[in-house]
Amino acid sequence: MSSCGIKPSQVRLASIPFPNMTAELQSGTVSAALLPEPFASGAEETRGVVPLADLNQGATTAFPIAGYVVTKQWAAKYPHTLAAFYKAIEKGQQVADTDRADVEEAMMDIPAPFGVSRQTAAVLALDSYPVSHGPVGSLDKIRLERVVHVMQQFIGFPKFNIDTMIMPGPEPGPSA
Repeated sequence: MSSCGIKPSQVRLASIPFPNMTAELQSGTVSAALLPEPFASGAEETRGVVPLADLNQGATTAFPIAGYVVTKQWAAKYPHTLAAFYKAIEKGQQVADTDRADVEEAMMDIPAPFGVSRQTAAVLALDSYPVSHGPVGSLDKIRLERVVHVMQQFIGFPKFNIDTMIMPGPEPGPSA
């Protein structure tokens, strides 16, 4: 925002479910909306929404926007379930990174409001979700700290030590 001449104090955030964002944008209830895929491509195709900014460039390139978490207690109690989930996520990401046709087909098969037409599936911008190549629980602490720093800079998030959120174990892998 700062790089575009907008001060954080000028922005008011609203919590709107992704399926409702395009309608809120078109009604004028909000001036801008963060539309992840498949909502961004669907809104462009069906409603003529125009992208304002690509948030995967500059300071936000490869910015971690999502993750999977469990409590430390759950992980200790169900290590085999955690390992199976982790393995499934890695396999799914490997397919997503190497087979665009499979991703498009999967996006068409998702129930509304998340599924898309064949035309929209063909133009979806696919994100990259790097996976750790270390043991279950491996992560990249620096990537996670980057999220905290941005939250502190733009929304006044209090300082805290992310180590309290990380399960002790193997040395962190190359990516979160």
